[in-house]
Amino acid sequence: MDKNLDQIDSRILRELQRDAGQSQRELADKVGLSQNACWRRIRLMEERGIIKGQTVRLDAQALGYGLVVFAMVRTRNHSADWLRRFRAHVSSIPDIIDFYRIGGDYDYMLKIVTRDMKSYDHVYQRLIDKLDLETVTSYFAMEAIEENRPIPV
Repeated sequence: MDKNLDQIDSRILRELQRDAGQSQRELADKVGLSQNACWRRIRLMEERGIIKGQTVRLDAQALGYGLVVFAMVRTRNHSADWLRRFRAHVSSIPDIIDFYRIGGDYDYMLKIVTRDMKSYDHVYQRLIDKLDLETVTSYFAMEAIEENRPIPV
């Protein structure tokens, strides 16, 4: 944990991760601060880059996105120019919601959320269309046991 965060900052972060839509008054009451003091702490953590905006979590199943795929990618090319083009290409595919450069047997891991196998095949065809990839190995999630867990602050 950041050594400059105190217990109140940690409580604010835990509460915001639980429900970022709660009112400033509710949040301040839960962490034992005035609204102004709570607001100032949040703004400071935003300025420091600890808080990077607020989002809404959506239920993929309820929206018809029933297939989660983890695609492991191995490449023959590791140049800076290739990586720049690969990042831009992957970022242009909206179904790829998470993208990591990793160590181990593969070079990249992509989390893909899409409607069904036919939709995944479309994503896969787009992925391999522009760049030379050595291997793409896909793993299909059968069940999300825990997802979007909060950072333990």
